[in-house]
Amino acid sequence: MTPLLSAWICWAIVGLSPIAGKYAAGVISPALLVFLGTIIGVLYFTPWITKNHKWGELLSGETCWKFLFIGTFGTALPFTISLIALHYTTPGNAAILQQSELLYSLLFAGIFLKEFPSRQQLLGSALIVLGVLIILLKEQYTPRWTGDLLIVGSTWMLQAGSTVAKKLPKHLDHRVIAMARNLFALPALIGILAVMWGMKESFVLRPNLQMFSVLAYTGFLKYGLAMVVWYKAIRALDLSKVTAIYLSYPVLSLILSALLGLENITWHQAAGLLLTLAGAYWVSLTVKKEGH
Repeated sequence: MTPLLSAWICWAIVGLSPIAGKYAAGVISPALLVFLGTIIGVLYFTPWITKNHKWGELLSGETCWKFLFIGTFGTALPFTISLIALHYTTPGNAAILQQSELLYSLLFAGIFLKEFPSRQQLLGSALIVLGVLIILLKEQYTPRWTGDLLIVGSTWMLQAGSTVAKKLPKHLDHRVIAMARNLFALPALIGILAVMWGMKESFVLRPNLQMFSVLAYTGFLKYGLAMVVWYKAIRALDLSKVTAIYLSYPVLSLILSALLGLENITWHQAAGLLLTLAGAYWVSLTVKKEGH
């Protein structure tokens, strides 16, 4: 499997995330879903880690603090916030606004990784940002805006985690990193749940087919397979390029959301979607030209 194909597999899995998040509302609390999904993610990777004797690498003092950062800012905080945001906004909006992550990708990659974008990549990225702005300006001061701002304000965390992952020792297998992201997210998630319990926040957990379906997707696909292909891609390609490719997933999210009756596609969503997809495709072409 090539790194570019890995990026597109991640695109397909992540495209389902806003839909799953919307169906999670009312049947399981956001923090609880991330916590239980992360435990499933740990179980997903445990057989491979054990079979290949990777526990030493996973718990090494050399990398444990970096793993803790990746788990906290790559999973615990941003995924919990994005699920809370879906209580206010639609899956389509959430998916399109996630494109703001690209701004942080370009910034962090340039400052910390010395990966500087080409002119074509900047132009493609500009299209993605323009699509995001169309959504934000249209939803200004509406009830959806709260969720929209939560999405835009939290995407830097994902890129911060991915930037640290790029700086990990080259000998580490991408499955070790994926396992670490799940395992080391647990301390922060336990802390979040403890704070919620201390503040007497109510927890929602309604065991039914809908809840178990959302939990299975979250644990096995999003926190399992998607993390494998994501780290395979970013360890081989420039972080900002992989980010631009997979962030075109709203085309899948928006279409599925409309087909499932979760929202009606509006003109500004369609315009934002077309711009973000065109930008991601443009960046994808630059990756192909470089032989990846």
